[in-house]
Amino acid sequence: MTYSILGHDPDSGLTGVAVASCVLAVGSRAPVARRGVGVAVGQAASDFWHPGAALDLLERGVHPDDAVAALRALPDAATRQLAVIDTAGRTAAWTGPECIGSAAHLTDVHATVQGNMLAGPGVVPALADAWRESAGSPLAQRLLTALRAGEEAGGDRRGRQSAALLVVGDDEPVNLRVDDSRTPLADLARLLDVDRAHRHLRAAFGLHSAPGAADSRDSAAGLMLRAAALAPDDPLLAHWGPRIVGSAGGLSPENRERAADLAARVAWIAALPER
Repeated sequence: MTYSILGHDPDSGLTGVAVASCVLAVGSRAPVARRGVGVAVGQAASDFWHPGAALDLLERGVHPDDAVAALRALPDAATRQLAVIDTAGRTAAWTGPECIGSAAHLTDVHATVQGNMLAGPGVVPALADAWRESAGSPLAQRLLTALRAGEEAGGDRRGRQSAALLVVGDDEPVNLRVDDSRTPLADLARLLDVDRAHRHLRAAFGLHSAPGAADSRDSAAGLMLRAAALAPDDPLLAHWGPRIVGSAGGLSPENRERAADLAARVAWIAALPER
């Protein structure tokens, strides 16, 4: 009924999960992420509490293999699918032999991919291949790229309805959900762009508001322009953008060129006084 990827980035220390399914609000029931501990996902006939229980075991120092084994020992494990990754990138997964339809999992370096009731046996390998091929990209983008590859390989055989993306490990987790949509992965990609844009906004606001801000206003303006490129119609950017970019005075040549390129599709930039 669901396919997912759990991944860890050893360079950033981030750990995350992306999941898609043809059920309502899969992000409310399948994945759990806990900073400093890891990520788990429960699929097929798994009870809602199973991923959290797996993370409880990790938090007590249990290896992912042993955490999954403990949950496998519960009744009706044959109809369940579970995957776990810790903050060291160690993975474990279980696919019960009675999971419905095409069902499988694969573990890779710092990642595990899994799915059930899939359109065919190529979905899980497509997730794994996309993970490998996207090495070097930010973790959230890698997870989403893998999920989209799974969809292109057929995804959930029943169709599409919801998706979610969770990344933990720093002070600003990514926690995005699309609960009911005919295009959940496209919507999730848009939300990730907005999330990135708002991170630029917060950084720009910090520079703009700091003591001695006059020395960093062009840098703040540059962050706002990068944000606008990601989310050109975002109302929060439209509120703060003119204040931050407009207060920069004369923009650097690089930012002036960037603003000129964006003016055709970002209304608040087009409305700025001569840049």
